[in-house]
Order: sequence, then structure tokens, then C-alpha cells
Amino acid sequence: MRDPIPEIGEAARYLDEAVTAHLAGQSALADELIRAADMPAIREWTESLQGKKSPYVKKRDVPDELPKQSNVERGKTRMPGAAGMRELLQRDGYHCRFCGIPVIREEVRTRIRKMYPSALPWGRKNKEQHAGFQAMWVQYDHVLPHCRGGSNELENMVITCAPCNYARWHYTLEQVGLTDPRSREAFRSTWGGLEHFR
Repeated sequence: MRDPIPEIGEAARYLDEAVTAHLAGQSALADELIRAADMPAIREWTESLQGKKSPYVKKRDVPDELPKQSNVERGKTRMPGAAGMRELLQRDGYHCRFCGIPVIREEVRTRIRKMYPSALPWGRKNKEQHAGFQAMWVQYDHVLPHCRGGSNELENMVITCAPCNYARWHYTLEQVGLTDPRSREAFRSTWGGLEHFR
């Protein structure tokens, strides 16, 4: 929907370096690096994709599009269990299958926040959240949306970043003009989602 900006890659490098500094006992440096990854340009990129007024998300009418189902019609289980989520992260390589940016699990963000609460704000509103962690917040997305009959089987799911997930919302790929991310290889790099933070 919108290409990632270079600042996201910079923020990922800062955060990876912050974890390395933390593990080496350099908490002041880790704090500084976490703060450096909280960039206004990343917040602007994230917010430009979210919401009904986004200039980057154009919903198209699709012939015979699947209707939204009521809560009663939908399957009760919306998300895979912990084992399924781990499998998705391994399969998709800790990168968004739509835009390719690195992603971080909520549990990892929470561990880091407990150690560096002033460097990693996480309030209720977007503007009260660390921009780097907000953009790289991992989501477990249904290719065929759950509200349109999509299952939570792993074959119907991909890893995405929060901006891509919230931008696509409940629309099908066809409705927003996206190609199926499963039709191309997952992006691979040395990024491991900061899982080594302890």
C-alpha cells in the first residue's frame, strides 16, 4: 500500500544495537538507542496507512465479493495458539509479508519496556506509543479476512506489521488491490525480532 521508509530500517538497527548494549550491561547506551528509534517520520508513515481516510488505501468494488459475516456466523476461534504463532514467525522470518519491514512480538516489547519504561512509552493512544515499536508490532493476519469466512489455519495466515494489518482492515486482497503475499518468498535477513533480549 505504501513502501516502507528508510527510517524503519534505521530504527531496527538502533533497537538491535540496544539489545546488544543491554546484554553487555550498558543500560545507558541501550536507553539512548531505544529513544533514537522513536522517530517522528515513522509515526507519520504508520498513521498515513491507518484509518478510513488514508490516501494509500483505496477500496475497490469487486464483483461477487464475499460479504462480512455476523459474529454468530464466524468461527469462534479467531487466532492460532502459541505454537501456531511461533510457526508463522519462523515461516515468515520476522518480517511483514506485505511490506517487508522487521517485526517484534508484543511479549518482547513488554520485556524491554519493563527494563526501559521511560525510553519505550506505550500509552493507549498512538501518539503515546514508541513509533518504532508501533510500526514493527507483529500481527497475525488472515489472508482471507476472518470476518469474511477466512479460517485461522496457518495456510490462511501471514505475519504482518501493524500498519499493513490495520490499513487492510477487513477488506479482501482484491478490494484493496494487493497481490497474495503467499505467492512470493518471505523476506529473509538476520533480523530475529529482538527475541534474544533477556
